Amino acid sequence: MKLGVVGKGGTGKTTLSTLIALAYVARGRRVVAVDTDSNPNLALSLGLDQAAADTAPLVPRSLVMGYGRGMTPAELLAEYGLATPAGVTLLHAMRVEQAGSACSCSSHASVRSLLGAAIEDEADLALVDMEAGLEHLARSGGTLAHADVLLVVMEPTRKAVLTAARTMALARELGIPRLVGVGNKAVLPADGAFLAEVCAEYGVPLAGVVPHDPGIGVAERVGTRVDPPSAPVREAVEGIVDVLDSPGARRVALLEEKARIERRLAELTAAG
Repeated sequence: MKLGVVGKGGTGKTTLSTLIALAYVARGRRVVAVDTDSNPNLALSLGLDQAAADTAPLVPRSLVMGYGRGMTPAELLAEYGLATPAGVTLLHAMRVEQAGSACSCSSHASVRSLLGAAIEDEADLALVDMEAGLEHLARSGGTLAHADVLLVVMEPTRKAVLTAARTMALARELGIPRLVGVGNKAVLPADGAFLAEVCAEYGVPLAGVVPHDPGIGVAERVGTRVDPPSAPVREAVEGIVDVLDSPGARRVALLEEKARIERRLAELTAAG
């Protein structure tokens, strides 16, 4: 599965990416996480120290775009992947270290090509932690154009759900076959009921709601690995992974992708 995780700044996107990756590792899956934030922090959440995070090699665009020496996905992971204490292999695709150092379009293109490659031969889950905002769904032909699932993280506010709805509209244009929303930092049960109501209003499929956990906030402030989470958080994340893994959901996604391809073929046939 190629899973893109997106959301507004401050929604807890990187922390939730980490928890989902940990849940898959606990199920015996091979997980590759790709950090595409220009200010990458996923390494810290996965248990690496600041020095390792700051010196991690970036995946060169020339390799994944096919311009440089040929590398198989296995060779690319061996050379540029970082083993983490969490059991997840980490790839860094972007880092901004100097003001005025030009745009990051090439890095976004690298991520798109990396997802389009046969990375599934080396990973059961390729999770992409995207930077905040919507540019990744518009720039470089759509950074997440090859994703199987887009997971949009929302705080329990109407603005967050509205942003998720807008994000999903762009994702549908890219042809991403499966879209899910996840509530985060929720004070239950009130926030759970609110998210269910507002997501239904805006047509955002809600895969689960992760409760607020003070322990996660402490880990984020200190900059350490978020593990283990509290029991309520762990149960909520396990439920989300169950949704992502459900055979029925995968079948729906495949049918949606088949319909998208058939529509595109019809358009091309009509255009001659």
